[in-house]
Amino acid sequence: MVEAIMDANFEEKTGTGVTLTDFWATWCGPCRMQSPVVEQLADEMGDQVNFTKMDVDQNPETARKFGIMSIPTLMVKKDGAVVDTIVGYHSKEQLAKILNQYL
Repeated sequence: MVEAIMDANFEEKTGTGVTLTDFWATWCGPCRMQSPVVEQLADEMGDQVNFTKMDVDQNPETARKFGIMSIPTLMVKKDGAVVDTIVGYHSKEQLAKILNQYL
């Protein structure tokens, strides 16, 4: 499952373990393509990785803090530290390979 999070709980929800956050917006075509891929990964890797998503239109503070200018942007954090930032659409295989580096 991919949990929708907000500016107010971003640090709390991404502070421990390996977390992938999908920064997206409802009007973004590539975001709508990326979302099902992230959902599939969450089904397969949800016991190892915490999957979250954040609508940048409703939560601009976090996107601004991390300098996110393009969406979709996928941010990988390990124990609260940003370890990777991936911009644009990526396949399930590409994302799984990236995430496995941090497990």
